[in-house]
Amino acid sequence: MRKRIVNQSSEQANKKPVEQDWLDIEDLVEVEISSEDNAHPVESALLPGNDSGWRASAPGEQTLRLVFNTPQNIKTIMLKFEEPAVTRTQQYVLRWSGDAGQPSEIVRQQWNFSPDGASSENEIHHVELAGVKVLELSIIPNISGGDSVASLEELRIA
Repeated sequence: MRKRIVNQSSEQANKKPVEQDWLDIEDLVEVEISSEDNAHPVESALLPGNDSGWRASAPGEQTLRLVFNTPQNIKTIMLKFEEPAVTRTQQYVLRWSGDAGQPSEIVRQQWNFSPDGASSENEIHHVELAGVKVLELSIIPNISGGDSVASLEELRIA
């Protein structure tokens, strides 16, 4: 067996991984939401630099819809959910539509939150969507019912 140790240059060793080039959605979308807690507005989940996330003002299923000013090509959708206090099974559905208006489902997923175990869910969906006019996220905070309130820590799009 032959073996050789090659030193990395200090430039390569200190190089950070390239971050995703997220869309600056502040100027690209109009946001439609089914409800909003005043202390946790939707901007907190959509714009970088916020750490409180969005929270609904009422229990039950909630919808967050991004309506783009001009159609966008989307390759990555990142979602982050957190639930540090309540054991529950959440379901979310992510849909998109172009100018034709007929929504298509991207993903439907369930996640079991547990304060003693999995208290956060981070999902990155790699897609090839052209001409996206609307991106919609529907959240059922607890598929068993009850008074759980939907929340979203982060939503990023590239």
